[in-house]
Amino acid sequence: MKMEWYASWFNSPYYHILYKNRDDAEAKRAIDGLLTALQLPPGSRILDLACGKGRHSRYLAGCGYDVTGLDISNASISFARQFEHENLAFYQHDMRQTFRSNYFDAVMNFFTSFGYFEKDRDHIRTLRHIATNLKPNGIFLLDFLNAGFVKNTLVPKEEKNVDGIEFHISRKIEGGHVYKRVEFEVNGKPQYFEERVRLFDKKTLFDMLDSVELHPEVVYGDYDLSQFDPEKSNRLIILARKQKQV
Repeated sequence: MKMEWYASWFNSPYYHILYKNRDDAEAKRAIDGLLTALQLPPGSRILDLACGKGRHSRYLAGCGYDVTGLDISNASISFARQFEHENLAFYQHDMRQTFRSNYFDAVMNFFTSFGYFEKDRDHIRTLRHIATNLKPNGIFLLDFLNAGFVKNTLVPKEEKNVDGIEFHISRKIEGGHVYKRVEFEVNGKPQYFEERVRLFDKKTLFDMLDSVELHPEVVYGDYDLSQFDPEKSNRLIILARKQKQV
């Protein structure tokens, strides 16, 4: 069976080299404003879904929350586990499955870690399990790309030199997805990976969330909690609340 693009790419050391600028300082900037909006009491149980190497999880735990980080990448979770302590734990897990029922006060999905699947039924399935993970009245924070902004600002080709590796990046929009192809050489051997994200707009995401009893309450256009503009905002950040048992 062919490995899904996210499983192979996220386990690659070159993924973490290319995106090494996504550091702890960036995580802090992203989270501080959102925590102000969420108003979660200290000790609240937070699930960081698709946590990667755990930079957001670590910061949230340092803010006094009980944090669990989940990611499909074994390599990322193995790295993150060195930071575990009494109120911070990491597990390898597929977001299309429930982790703990009616357990978390908040589930957070940062930095466009949604929309990766080929079939939309898997996206709905993921949202349904997110709802199950939450306590009644719990909050889901979805930090997603803004499809309108992506379409208006897409850079078709780009080159980046990171740690001596020349990454050649190409992007296109096709069939309701944005594709990014990453090509480079290591020791004279060509390497390539592809990223694919579904271009869900605000209305589509609202409909999907409502279908699993996660009801959108607030929408922001960036980490400074600015008003969302469908053409100009660089993010689509949705806070949705679980209304009943799912």
